[in-house]
Amino acid sequence: MDNELIDERTLSKLKWRCRRGLLENDLFIERFFNKFESTLTMGQAQGLTALMDLSDNDLLDLHLGRKPLAEVSPELNRADVQEVLDMLRETC
Repeated sequence: MDNELIDERTLSKLKWRCRRGLLENDLFIERFFNKFESTLTMGQAQGLTALMDLSDNDLLDLHLGRKPLAEVSPELNRADVQEVLDMLRETC
């Protein structure tokens, strides 16, 4: 189930959920979707959704590698979230 590609409706909802207050985060996320939206899996969507619960500043710190995931949010220090974070960093 986690490796199943997300459908168009789920992708649309995910994009809406990923709108952020900081322009920098929006730019990173826009690049992420431009590169990965056609291959995004359900597991990756869950990881991305979990990251969207963070504050804008924490999310930006993660994007830029200023802080490790375990420091920002120990409960999010899991494989699906780390995978998406690596994908986000790849688009920087």
